[in-house]
Amino acid sequence: MRLKIILSAVLSGLLLITQAQVKIGIIGLDTSHAIAFTKFLNGEDKKEEFKEYTIVAAYPYGSKTIKSSYDRIPGYIEQVKELGVEITASIAELLDKVDCVMLETNDGNLHLEQAYEVFKAGKTVFIDKPIGASLAQSIAIFQLARQYNVPLFTSSSLRFVPQTLKIRNGEFGKVLGADCFSPHRHEPSHPDFGWYGIHGVEILFTVMGTGCVSVNRMSSDSTDVVVGKWNDGRIGTFRGLQQGKSVYGGTAYTIKGSVPVGPYEGYEMLLSEILKFFRTGIAPVSEKETLEIFTFMEASNESKRKGGKIVSIDKTYKKAEKEAGKLIRKLK
Repeated sequence: MRLKIILSAVLSGLLLITQAQVKIGIIGLDTSHAIAFTKFLNGEDKKEEFKEYTIVAAYPYGSKTIKSSYDRIPGYIEQVKELGVEITASIAELLDKVDCVMLETNDGNLHLEQAYEVFKAGKTVFIDKPIGASLAQSIAIFQLARQYNVPLFTSSSLRFVPQTLKIRNGEFGKVLGADCFSPHRHEPSHPDFGWYGIHGVEILFTVMGTGCVSVNRMSSDSTDVVVGKWNDGRIGTFRGLQQGKSVYGGTAYTIKGSVPVGPYEGYEMLLSEILKFFRTGIAPVSEKETLEIFTFMEASNESKRKGGKIVSIDKTYKKAEKEAGKLIRKLK
């Protein structure tokens, strides 16, 4: 099965390479990411590295319950239309016009249903953070992508900050531990961290890699701190900032000393990775790492519910895996 998936991804990439232009469609015009990507790819000052890619169509909807999201849609529709993007009446209509998809809908609760349509159409897809509102939804999305042999990639833009990648790639020696932080904004429709704290959790896993085995959490009205223990004894922490200035970053502790992680440098580096993925069908972030990020977040929620007790990553994942199966059966 794994070989079949790899061959499918390679063939998908080879097909795109033969085309002069890669036509991209956006699902969801309720996030600033959609506007930023469209300006990069359709704007007059388009960079040479982006010349083979164009956003040709967008289906604008979109959360119907999160006011900060749906209020943006009318204005964002007009902005992308000015950049030559056709607005479609349905996802199905969009899929007929494009080679690849950026699923940008801000509400992660809609991603499973929307991604299912994309998978059935066989279109390579980038799903913006969070891939799903919950761990169970995220597992279900990856399972469906494998079932339909569709290349899938998801990530926060914070992963691809050059300094952070230098740490991950070993330029400062082995990482012995890390303390990372980002804003943490509550959104009732999403479990804690899934809405926004995921940025800082992704930073942590970018420098630490996979292998977290247990989590515990302490929370207050201003800050949440999650401590993860890795299978080799290393410790990594995430601090979710509920008050003060929005900042992203951290410190990695390496064999050569402590080094800064981050800071945030915009969307362009993420976009470059997305376009490379569209060409090759090979995701730069593994399913295993993405799902461990979501397991870390869910385990932290369970720890909070239990007053800060240590929670097993493995047990958390297995529980969500059962729920993912139910979500898939319900979807079909």
